[in-house]
Amino acid sequence: MKYFLFIDECGDQNLANFDTAFPIFTLCGVLISEKDYLTMGSEIVEMKQKYWNDKKVILHSRDIRKCEKGFEILFDLDKKKSFYENLNYIMANGTYTVVSCSILKESYIRKYGRLGDVYALSLSYIIERTIFFLDAQPEKEIELHVYAEKRGKKEDTSLLNYYNEVLDRGTYFVKPERIKKYFKSFVFKDKKENIIGLQISDLAAYPITRYVLDKDSVNLAFNIIEPKIYTQSGKKHGLKILP
Repeated sequence: MKYFLFIDECGDQNLANFDTAFPIFTLCGVLISEKDYLTMGSEIVEMKQKYWNDKKVILHSRDIRKCEKGFEILFDLDKKKSFYENLNYIMANGTYTVVSCSILKESYIRKYGRLGDVYALSLSYIIERTIFFLDAQPEKEIELHVYAEKRGKKEDTSLLNYYNEVLDRGTYFVKPERIKKYFKSFVFKDKKENIIGLQISDLAAYPITRYVLDKDSVNLAFNIIEPKIYTQSGKKHGLKILP
C-alpha cells in the first residue's frame, strides 16, 4: 500500500523579523492513501473543469480568498457560492488525515529565543505523528512518499539535509528504523507543477492557522477540516501548537 504525505506552510519561518499581525508559522501535512488520492484528485480536476474549463488552474487559499490570480470569477456571488459548496463537499468527504504543527512566534521567542529552525522543528513533529498513524493502519506493507513545495535552493537543501538527519538518528519518540520502514522518498515540487495534494494541504493550512490564532472566531473552513485531524485516544495529536 502506498501513502503520500503532502506538506505546505502558512506564514513564514522568520523569527528575527515578522509581521506582528500574523505572528505564526504553520506546517501542515496531509496523509492520504494512493487510492483515496486518485479519487479526491479526480473530483478536484472535475471541479476545475466545471468552473474554469481548465484542469491546470492551481487552487491557492490566498488567491481564492482575495478573488485574484484566476479566481476573479468568484466576484460573481452565485458562482462563488456554488464553487465553495463544491470545494467544501470535496474537502469534507475526502478520505485523508491532517497532521499540523503551529508555532506562535512571540511566545516561542520568549521561551526559546530567536534561534532554531521552526520548519525543521515542525517537520520533526509531523514525521513522528505520521509514524504513529501508519503504525495503526491495517496494511502490513506500507511505503510513504513525501512531497513539499519548493521554497528556494538554499532552503530546500537545508530541509532535505534535516530530513536525512531524522532518518539517520530518529527523533525523541521514534527510532530511525521505524522511520526508514515507511519513508521512501522526499521530493520538492514547484507550485506550477499543479500537484493536487499540495493544493489540498494549502487549503487545510490556512484555516488551521486562523483557528490557532483565534479559537473563538467564526471559521467555517476549520469546521470542515477538524474531523480530518489525526486523533488518538480522543486527543488531537494532529494539531500541535508550540510552545
